[in-house]
Amino acid sequence: MTRRVSVVLFDGFELLDVCGPVELLSHVDGITLDFVGPEVGLVSSAQGLRMECRRLFQELSQEPVDILLVPGGPGTRGLVDDAPFLAWLTEVGTRARLVVSVCTGSALLATAGLLEGYRATSNKAAFEWARTFGQTVAWQPEARWVEDRDRWTSSGVAAGMDMAAALIASLCGIEARDRALAKAEYTAHTNSDSDPFAAAPPSLP
Repeated sequence: MTRRVSVVLFDGFELLDVCGPVELLSHVDGITLDFVGPEVGLVSSAQGLRMECRRLFQELSQEPVDILLVPGGPGTRGLVDDAPFLAWLTEVGTRARLVVSVCTGSALLATAGLLEGYRATSNKAAFEWARTFGQTVAWQPEARWVEDRDRWTSSGVAAGMDMAAALIASLCGIEARDRALAKAEYTAHTNSDSDPFAAAPPSLP
């Protein structure tokens, strides 16, 4: 069975939020990746490196959505007030089979109403900000990542790779996860409750 992961890009996304999970997912047979954005062309990450979007946000409104991956980054600060983007995210996320976020991408999901009644987490350095969004979100202050039914959310940046490894195991099995990790030469945290950054989170600039 082929699974398609649609990665949401926007100006100011966190580079590793995208590239970390994408690296692991790209090593799994049966998973395809596409990158959607506000316009076709290059979108700048928070680090200044630009990635290419070949599809528009609106295209996902016209087709089934399998797995939606929403990164975090400084760009989320403006998007929580962007009504057209949030309306699109609500519509597409509601139809998606799985919705996945890294870092402050969970703040976008919460603002779009996609985490109501779910447990979720976010970047611990931005946790107090992220938890202000949503009405009935059960924010988890100590979690490397959280899986709650059809919603997966991770803590900050590199934690997205650990969540991606767990997601691969859930979708495709332990062997597929281990092959992907071996190809990336990465040792993943496998305990979602182990969150070394929760007690003394770093400050964001």
